[in-house]
Amino acid sequence: MNALKTDAKLTPEEIAEHTKSLVGFNYTVDDYYEIGREEVRKHAFAVQDAHPTHWDEAQARAMGHDTLIAAPTFVSVLGIIAQRRLFEDVVTGYDLWQIMQTDQRLIYHQPMKVGDQLVCDVSLDSFRHVTSPEMIDLMVTKNVIWNQRNEPVMTTYTSLAARPGMEIDPALAESLDHVMMKVDKVGHGGRTVEQEPGRYDQPDPTQSPSAYAAIDFDTLTVGQELPAKRFLLTRGNLTNYAGVAADPNPIHFSDHLVKASGMEDVVAHGMQTMGLGATFISEFIGDPAAFCEYNVRFTSPVYVPADDSAAVDFTGKVKSLDPETRQGVIAIVAKQGDRKIFGRAQAKIQFN
Repeated sequence: MNALKTDAKLTPEEIAEHTKSLVGFNYTVDDYYEIGREEVRKHAFAVQDAHPTHWDEAQARAMGHDTLIAAPTFVSVLGIIAQRRLFEDVVTGYDLWQIMQTDQRLIYHQPMKVGDQLVCDVSLDSFRHVTSPEMIDLMVTKNVIWNQRNEPVMTTYTSLAARPGMEIDPALAESLDHVMMKVDKVGHGGRTVEQEPGRYDQPDPTQSPSAYAAIDFDTLTVGQELPAKRFLLTRGNLTNYAGVAADPNPIHFSDHLVKASGMEDVVAHGMQTMGLGATFISEFIGDPAAFCEYNVRFTSPVYVPADDSAAVDFTGKVKSLDPETRQGVIAIVAKQGDRKIFGRAQAKIQFN
């Protein structure tokens, strides 16, 4: 593994040059991730998704599934494990709490479901070092996820912005030390997965999911609006999601850090708000397993005060319909007050 191992203080240019050299580098996460029944329910609860395919096995079977399926953004639960390994052992020189997710693209090959043992191939897909108007590194990571039958499940592209070699104010560093999670020892599961020979050189998977119990294509029209929906988020919602996603970043819960860093308030997780958007779409289409693709550009965070709820309002419409494939694109808008939190958000759906 071509990780950057040095005790010397690196310049932003050195960090950027090393990261650029890793574009195209691949590795497979050592341990598979097994999806449990209650994990599916906990994640659905965290993104306020009451669709029966995540909760009721009998109703899931009635919709064509042999067990409970995970909500469309469940990948965030295992994705953070792969990303953490990437930035701890491979793409080094960046502090995790200073890395901001800017875009997320999810390509679905089949739904994730209870009993899946998921294997993740990780790569750095692209990199760009920008120096004006401010120095920032822009990169895209790719995960290709397979099940125990060597079938593709999902391909994800995550766009990130990071500030290399950023000097941290001593007061902020002290604040971070007070709120970052501390663990005495971490257990290791060992290697349960071996790299599949030749898989890195294969073309990306192209399989698309079936419609399952999604609504009939012929009932839809271009421009048709989805029923508007409001979600409420409190600090309790943020704390619960942080636990479900195993993401202890203090910007999601710590007033102490917020004050020290000059931020407006604690913020909801980007994947939490994306998950709410998937819940909104799922209620309309009838079966969340019919997602073919879901893309979101994050433009503004959802600020959550300590003494009130944050309201996030979703609206949407059918953007396009393809009678040959019976697929359609749904575009959604998410706002906190008058402020848009997504710059672009849309999902491609396979209808019946």
